[in-house]
Amino acid sequence: MNIFHKVTLQSMKRNRTRTIVTIIGVVLSAAMITAVATFGTSLLNFLVNGSIAKYGGWHVAFLDVDASVVQEQIQDDAVAGAASFENIGYAMLDGGKSPEKPYLFLAGFNDKTFDTLPVTLISGRLPANSEEVLVPSHLAIKSGVRFKVGDPLSLAVGNRMDENKTLNQHDPYRSGEESLVPEEEKTYTVVGICERPGFEEHSAPGYTLITRADAGKQTDSFSLFVTLHNPRQVKTYANGIAEAGTYILNNNVLRFMGISDDQLFNTFLYVVGGILVAIIMIGSVFLIYNSFNISMNERMRQFGILSSVGATAKQLRNSVLFEGLCIGAVGIPIGVLVGIGSTGLVIPLVAGNFGNIVPTAVPLTLSVFPPAIVAAAVVSLVTILISAYIPARKAAKTPVMECIRQTNEIKVEPKAVKTSKLAQRIYGLEGVLALKNFKRNKKRYRSIVLSLTLSVVLFVSGSAFGTTLERLSERMIMDIDYDLLFYAEDMDVSEALPLYDRLKTAGGIYESTYQAVLAYSCTVSADDLSDRYREYAGYDVPGETVPLSIDLQFIEDSAYLRFLKELNLPAEEYTGQNAKLPAVAKKRITGMDGPSEVFDLFAQRSGTFHIAPQTGGGAMTEQGQSVSFTFVDTYPIDPPPKETLKSEKDPLIFMVVAPYSLIDRFQTPDVHTTIGLSFRSKTPSQSETEMEAIIQDEGSTSAYTIYNVHATLEQNRSITFVIDVFTYIFVIMISLIAVANVFNTISTNIKLRRREFAMLRSVGMSDRSFNKMMNFECAFYGMRTLLFGLPIAGIFSWLIYKVIVSVEQLDDFTYLFPWGSMAISVFSVLFIVFITMLYAIHKIKKENIIDALRDDMT
Repeated sequence: MNIFHKVTLQSMKRNRTRTIVTIIGVVLSAAMITAVATFGTSLLNFLVNGSIAKYGGWHVAFLDVDASVVQEQIQDDAVAGAASFENIGYAMLDGGKSPEKPYLFLAGFNDKTFDTLPVTLISGRLPANSEEVLVPSHLAIKSGVRFKVGDPLSLAVGNRMDENKTLNQHDPYRSGEESLVPEEEKTYTVVGICERPGFEEHSAPGYTLITRADAGKQTDSFSLFVTLHNPRQVKTYANGIAEAGTYILNNNVLRFMGISDDQLFNTFLYVVGGILVAIIMIGSVFLIYNSFNISMNERMRQFGILSSVGATAKQLRNSVLFEGLCIGAVGIPIGVLVGIGSTGLVIPLVAGNFGNIVPTAVPLTLSVFPPAIVAAAVVSLVTILISAYIPARKAAKTPVMECIRQTNEIKVEPKAVKTSKLAQRIYGLEGVLALKNFKRNKKRYRSIVLSLTLSVVLFVSGSAFGTTLERLSERMIMDIDYDLLFYAEDMDVSEALPLYDRLKTAGGIYESTYQAVLAYSCTVSADDLSDRYREYAGYDVPGETVPLSIDLQFIEDSAYLRFLKELNLPAEEYTGQNAKLPAVAKKRITGMDGPSEVFDLFAQRSGTFHIAPQTGGGAMTEQGQSVSFTFVDTYPIDPPPKETLKSEKDPLIFMVVAPYSLIDRFQTPDVHTTIGLSFRSKTPSQSETEMEAIIQDEGSTSAYTIYNVHATLEQNRSITFVIDVFTYIFVIMISLIAVANVFNTISTNIKLRRREFAMLRSVGMSDRSFNKMMNFECAFYGMRTLLFGLPIAGIFSWLIYKVIVSVEQLDDFTYLFPWGSMAISVFSVLFIVFITMLYAIHKIKKENIIDALRDDMT
């Protein structure tokens, strides 16, 4: 150890408080960087394992290879595991409605294949032999052809041929170019319904039916799924097997390993991580740079003396860098351990919520990846060296005499510190002295204000982000009444009610209701419309005919009677074959900045209109009838979603509510009908699974959707909770760095001014006046911080609101100003500055005035 290193260590020991605070800053910085790296690694590992559970752990698949290739790859040293199934062949799907997917594809699994490729059963069981088969659920949804457990299935199985070329599942359907060449008749029994296999590409021409491989028959066409020891070599490995032909990559797994071709995800992953690390580094550099800058100012006379006796600029620079390495040697290991430990404490708190966000049986656990930890330590070290190098370079370039005379730090002209007479009257002598100190020492003042401003902006913005998400979650909870919603387009009413009776028997269901919505149209006179709507739509011609679409919502009779009672409408007038019907007729216009405008469609609160059914194509039939309406402001049950309303920015709502007993009066064979079934359940996920099995068992061919509202709400709550946890942890950590920076800068700044304070006290400044002067400095620090921080924070919170509103497409979601978090920021800033000043002044007052005046800052 040379003399410069010894002098540096002595200086660090003599200024223990500053050294400890700097080490704390390094610990916080390293802990945050480590926490980001560790949690990112744990999250990616969670996503990888979840994708493996859903899609399988294979990396590359070869869809048409012979038995010899399968055996060669199993024995390859680069291969960690392999599984295969027999490509039994294709068969035509009779009655299928999907022109790009006209086939059934038969896959013969063995026990190892079932273990490697996940198969999720909806109903039934796995096939036990080569005469039983599993049918995927998306076959019924996409093609309109449904199979039930127990159905026999006779197929003419063969190969797809394009002239002399045999096509496989990777080759999309080539209409008019290919043909199916049957080779044998096979008969199967459907024993189960499963989810769409994860290995089936969306462009595949055949729905994959899974059976057992026939051990007594030799097959020379296999699909091979390979898992490598080193996934990053997957493309090189796949391209090196020339005889394998076409292959597909398991991008659902490789994506989260960062080795897929999904550039958008890769960019998002690295950009988000880079932004977080950059913010942490910037906050850390402020703290650590100030510490080394203060250290350099204290040692500037020392540097001058060393330079005068022959010390080179390189030796002085290395002295400061050595101080940085010493602090890093203590702070970085502690920070890494704190980062890993804090991540280990946070993960159990959010693991369940991540399970709701990304449904999987795989739990989120702590995953420590050594290269990520090393990278975090290197980033922390680079942060320290950058922070130390800037003041070190400045120290090395400062002339010797300036260092010895201490004339380099504060250079101001008399005009620069001049104050007005008004300021003198307002602040008094103590306030003027505090103000002059700011004007002559702007660098340190700006550093403190910038650090505090950064904390205010991050805290208020983070709070606004979390509060906005919580309000969105509460809004969704209030708007949706049921846990499970079933929607079906053009399902026959006679089929809907028996299905409803079966669905409400699913486990956990304790309340349910049903509705049917018929599409109708009518023409009205423009004179009947409200003035506001005529102005909006531009109907200027008197008596002009206006076409309108109407939805007729038929609900349970009991629910209809309750609805009438809520509206105080007499039941005797609104029930019966020719009764009046309540209707909602509103127009909503989205505001540019404020809330939406909603107004009535018609001028009168009642009216009689001639309505006619609307066919599936949207045309209005000639059949019709006259109905009297009473216009109200609400409807009892949310109707099924309409594609037209989704596509329109400013939809027109004209919906009539009627009891289900009247549906025969309006139902016609060609009218467009939407069925809606709503359920409340104690166990929504279990109920949803049972409902899927019931629907498959019913064999309905109508396109349907089961919407698990409860799961969506839980997902939103989980997302909000996770974002809140990490937002506040991140903001708190950055704030701690800023607090350490402020404490270090203010306390050392006051310590450097001890001769100035001793001189003021020696010429008669009382303790009361001295405290008053320091309180003015506290107020100036706080007010300048709040002057910049609060407006910037308010702008950021408004921008967060605008981004969320635009993403979620919310028109009536108002902006809530973050008064609470701003009040906390005001109190915190003033408290931090005041406590720091109090601590530093307490230290100064303990010193002897004569000793402080003699102090030559050595």
